[in-house]
Amino acid sequence: QVQLVESGGGVVQPGGSLRLSCAASGRIFSIYTMGWYRQAPGKQRELVAAITSSSETNYANSVKGRFTISRDNAKKIVYLEMNSLKPEDTAVYNCNLKQTTGRGADYNYWGQGTQVTVSS
Repeated sequence: QVQLVESGGGVVQPGGSLRLSCAASGRIFSIYTMGWYRQAPGKQRELVAAITSSSETNYANSVKGRFTISRDNAKKIVYLEMNSLKPEDTAVYNCNLKQTTGRGADYNYWGQGTQVTVSS
C-alpha cells in the first residue's frame, strides 16, 4: 500500500504564494508519475500539474506560468509552488501517485487533501 501525506495548505491573499508538499511512502517502484489535482465545491476535480519520473511536466492552462511542480526522487516528495494566487485557485488540493506494475496494470493513490483558500 502507498501512502501520501500532504502539507502546505492554508489561507493566502490574492497575489500571494504557497508551496504544497506531498511525501510518498510504501511499496513504490522507481517509475511513477506524481501530480496535484484540485476540486472546488460544486466543480469537477481537475488536474493542476503532473510530473513524470523523467521530469516531464504538464500543467492546466489556468496555472501555466504561475505554478511549478517538481519532485525529489530520493525523498519521494513532490512539490507544487503556487505563485500569483487567485481566488479561483481556492480548492481542496489532492496529491496523486500513479505507477504501473510489471504486468501493465495502473494503480492510483491519493492523499487526504489540503485546503487552499485565496481570499482578501
